[in-house]
Amino acid sequence: MTDGRSERPSPPDHDGGADSQWFLLRFLRLAAPFFTSKERWAAWLITGGLIALTLLQIGIAVRLNIWNRDFFNSLENRDWNAFLYQMGLFALLASATMGVAVYQTYVKQLLQLRWRRWLTAKLVDRWLAEGRYYQLGFIETGIDNPDQRISENTKHTTEQAVEFSLGIFEKAVTLISFIGILWTVSGALDVTLGDWSFQIPGYMVFAALLYAAIGSTLTYLVGKPIVTANLRQNATEADYRFALVRLRENSEAVGMIGGERDEKKVLTKYFGEVLGSTMGLMRTQRQLMWLTSFYATVGIVYPTLVASPRFFAGAITLGVLMQITAAFGQVQTSLNYFVEHFPRIAEWRSHVERLLEFEDALNSTGEATSESGEVTTIVLSDCAAEEREEELDFENLQITTAEGNIIIEDTNTRIAKGERVLIVGPSGSGKSTLFRAICGLWPWGAGKIVVPDKARLMFMPQRPYLPLGSLRAALTYPASARHFPTATLKATLRRCQLEHLVDRLDEKERWDRVLSGGEQQRLAFARLLLHKPDWVFMDEATSALDDEIQQSMMALFDKELAGTTVVSIAHRPGMEAFHNRTMKLVMSAEGARLVTKRFRPPPRKAKSKRRGKQGLTTLVWRRFRHAR
Repeated sequence: MTDGRSERPSPPDHDGGADSQWFLLRFLRLAAPFFTSKERWAAWLITGGLIALTLLQIGIAVRLNIWNRDFFNSLENRDWNAFLYQMGLFALLASATMGVAVYQTYVKQLLQLRWRRWLTAKLVDRWLAEGRYYQLGFIETGIDNPDQRISENTKHTTEQAVEFSLGIFEKAVTLISFIGILWTVSGALDVTLGDWSFQIPGYMVFAALLYAAIGSTLTYLVGKPIVTANLRQNATEADYRFALVRLRENSEAVGMIGGERDEKKVLTKYFGEVLGSTMGLMRTQRQLMWLTSFYATVGIVYPTLVASPRFFAGAITLGVLMQITAAFGQVQTSLNYFVEHFPRIAEWRSHVERLLEFEDALNSTGEATSESGEVTTIVLSDCAAEEREEELDFENLQITTAEGNIIIEDTNTRIAKGERVLIVGPSGSGKSTLFRAICGLWPWGAGKIVVPDKARLMFMPQRPYLPLGSLRAALTYPASARHFPTATLKATLRRCQLEHLVDRLDEKERWDRVLSGGEQQRLAFARLLLHKPDWVFMDEATSALDDEIQQSMMALFDKELAGTTVVSIAHRPGMEAFHNRTMKLVMSAEGARLVTKRFRPPPRKAKSKRRGKQGLTTLVWRRFRHAR
């Protein structure tokens, strides 16, 4: 199996079409339920506070616009007392706007944080449900870097959604507030064209609308490729980060095999893709910057230029001219919100698109399509639900790949409680995939698996998972360490020949790196002793143990865990001695088939005080079986 990165489909082209038309609706369907969730009261309260502060800030801005007129009129009239009064009023207005701005920013950040927390929890819950986190790597439209999508893309999606929603609301209210001022103070413009003369009332409003319409249209046309460029840059950055993490996680293997040169080539390749995508984004941004820079520069003089005819005609004072210029700036800023924020909107859309792709993948089902076109899935059923005795039952089970290719064909067999079954077969025949189907991680196929209560099952992979944190937490995983007394944990470590770790229970390390493979597998057996499951599924769980320690660990099922049902996958010779039935996967053109073979368990021997005699008994039994 490859790492799933070289064959990843290119980011979709988002330069229009039906998908773009429904983009906002899809985003709302993903994120808007935050305001109807269990956190809805806090969400609406914070949103209401943010709106109130925004309206207050706009009210202060309107008053500053009036102050702007009176201040310049006091200068034009050389009125010292009026000038001092206006300066004192400005100090009050400035203090008010600073205080409102601080709390507005705090409340906005609080809303962003809560929204991000809710959306992250929603995606994580769905990602972890029913093995989706594992299955995503096998579906045809494989999703790259789900960790980056949940962490970084969710952060930018929620933060910028609040920014843009608040910005649009603020600019809409500002536009309504100042467009009336602009209409009132700009007056009517007399226009004469030959023998035809007419008036344009509130002409500065029309001038602002025309200027904004031209700028918005040109910005959309020139900046449209930025969306796709942002998507590619986002994806390549995630790929490069994944390659770095992957090297770090496998540093020992790379170092021992001397793969540094090859890894450098891989990292150089991924970083080259980052550079290429970033250069593409820079080119599209450069083209847009030419337009926005020209647009902003002209906007400095445009309102004064348009209003100057009435000033030179003596129809308005300098204070009114400055008030018109300030009001025009507010209206123009509101109308130009799209122009000024188009690059950020394009970047935000790239984050949202990656989340929407992730959600689509989470909505995908674990169904397989057979050659006849029939869509099927493996059905998992509980013994208690079917009122059966506790057993593991395969009924017409067929296991396929996600694309529908058969791995294991038409299996009907039953494993009763208390049995010890060994599953053997050539590498690649589907043994581990069978275990994945039993625990619900592999849904592709057909038929039915009747399983015992999942709370009483424990799976032991070849490489046990050791979580971050203390050795105590790794030992008791997935249960809380608080459920087990320290004395019990220490006794368990000693039983599994891990005496040297007894005094390190509270040390926090990367235990998957500190412990050898054999120590990790013994730690997995120690977990069995703590949890005492009724069913144990072992996938090469003793591959790193020598014969003596393997015999000691497997003896748990004769003593401390007597009566536990054991289903094992193993290639090591001698494992047959610990089981009473063998199931062999035999390869064929139609897929592997399970062939069951029974054999007599080894005769019970009296316990020997000397390990040498136990080893001799095992050796005699192995030779006896080989002779048969």
